[in-house]
Amino acid sequence: MTLDSEVGGGMGTARRLVLPGVCLGMALAVLLPLLGRGFVLSYDMVFAPRQDLLPDSVGLGSALPRSVPADAVVGLLTTVVPGDIVQQLILLATLFAGPLGAGLLVPSTSPAVRVLAAVTYGWSAYVAERLFMGHWVYLLTYACLPWIARAALALRTDATARRVAVLVLVSAPAVLTPTGGLTAAAVALVCGGPRRLPVTAAMAVVLNAPWWVPAIAHPGAGLSTSDAAAAFGPRAEGWGGATVSLLGLGGIWNSEVTPASRGNPLVPVLVIGMVGVALIGFREIHRRWGPGLIVLGLAGVLLAALGGTPVLGWVVENVPGGGLLRDSQKWVAWWALPFALGFALGVGKAAKGIVIGAAIIPIAMMPDLAWAGWGRLQAVEYPDDWARVRHVLETDPHPGDVVTLPFQTFRRFGWNGDRTQLDPAPRALPRTTVIDDTLVVGGRALAGEDPRAAAVRARLTDGGDLRHEGIGWILVEHGTPGRVQQAVLDQGRRVYHGEWLDLYRVDGPIEPDRTEKPPAAPVIAADAIALATVTLSLLWLALPAGSLRPSRRRTRE
Repeated sequence: MTLDSEVGGGMGTARRLVLPGVCLGMALAVLLPLLGRGFVLSYDMVFAPRQDLLPDSVGLGSALPRSVPADAVVGLLTTVVPGDIVQQLILLATLFAGPLGAGLLVPSTSPAVRVLAAVTYGWSAYVAERLFMGHWVYLLTYACLPWIARAALALRTDATARRVAVLVLVSAPAVLTPTGGLTAAAVALVCGGPRRLPVTAAMAVVLNAPWWVPAIAHPGAGLSTSDAAAAFGPRAEGWGGATVSLLGLGGIWNSEVTPASRGNPLVPVLVIGMVGVALIGFREIHRRWGPGLIVLGLAGVLLAALGGTPVLGWVVENVPGGGLLRDSQKWVAWWALPFALGFALGVGKAAKGIVIGAAIIPIAMMPDLAWAGWGRLQAVEYPDDWARVRHVLETDPHPGDVVTLPFQTFRRFGWNGDRTQLDPAPRALPRTTVIDDTLVVGGRALAGEDPRAAAVRARLTDGGDLRHEGIGWILVEHGTPGRVQQAVLDQGRRVYHGEWLDLYRVDGPIEPDRTEKPPAAPVIAADAIALATVTLSLLWLALPAGSLRPSRRRTRE
């Protein structure tokens, strides 16, 4: 029996609720253990009770704008809503909206086919691995892709201002980082088609300006080493090799965030079978929309597969901005949409009677995404030390920025179950905070990109005066691996002592930070233009149709 027959016969409302109900059920199946008060802190995912707007938040710091404007948006949100609530709302909306968009996009009126597309898109290795890796901004982009595709496809036949406004609004959450912006822009350009290229390209340029303007204006070249590209190449998750893992939307470089179920020897067999079925569905996608979305998906797999090869290593090392390509697996997000739609359409065409049964396949392949990854993630509270240190830094007029010790990128705190997490200080404290941006992957230390971090590192190594680098405060974080030199602490005077944090004030004159940074004027202008574009689009849709247009009433002379 198919879902069509089960919910048919005068149950139109129930039919409409099936898809969003399934999507909400999937989101809750993953996030329900995390929906209390507290923060989910895992690898790169760091939220804080209150995140301030600082120069780095908008790309005016010394580091490359990798989290711009995401940090600024979160900073604004946490001025009115507690940070843990902001995080939970973002995660819940992301895991709900992505599959819902995929289900609505699939070119079929069958509720069963729509549900299958939603489950395939939402319960995927990409979602699991990026969630465990803490890449919430990538997941937000992933959730927006079906909606961007839908809005851009609508532009092909109706390029009215209201359609453009819809495309702007569904794209806005996707462009909070450079990776998200490029991923979203490609989908809009391809789905909009050649005739709408001026519109979709202009939108992409404007909405992404908050990160590309400071990136271009940054005094650094924005290059990484070829070793970095090799370290971030895709990883085989089973006997099928890296390519099959990528086709199954997995293959992330970090084995620690890969669900154990991905090593099941049946997974490559099922992935290959699903791809074969998707090829059947591609015929309908091609007939309706042309080859663009399919070609983009295959290009994403190819780009991901090039990770770790000399070809991509050369690009990362020699092309400005090439560092964006080093974590190559993230580009399989382009493949996820045609894969999910094609698989659902292929099953619906080849075996209509088992469509709902096929929806069990993605879940059965990866049951350990459920219940926060079977306990892999957990919501925790920050110790009181963080609020007390924040209060000192807010109220003490002593100038200078903060450096954190041990001078390492990641932490493993006992209060967070010894999970690996990014140092939360830059987002939890009200002053610019310098942390080490050297990344250790597979035992290899990869050089960072922040010249100020490099300068502070040199001072810490040779015992130089931190005041010359604009540092007025030293924060020591306890209960995490790493060494703290007493000679460095002797430069300051301890003003707060707690179980997890000590804060030292470096007395004396603090020299200003002389690290070269992007000019403020073009960055602020880029932010203003992007914000104005989103605001005008929102007003255009919120106000009655035509209310913003000049009146055409005739006047008598």
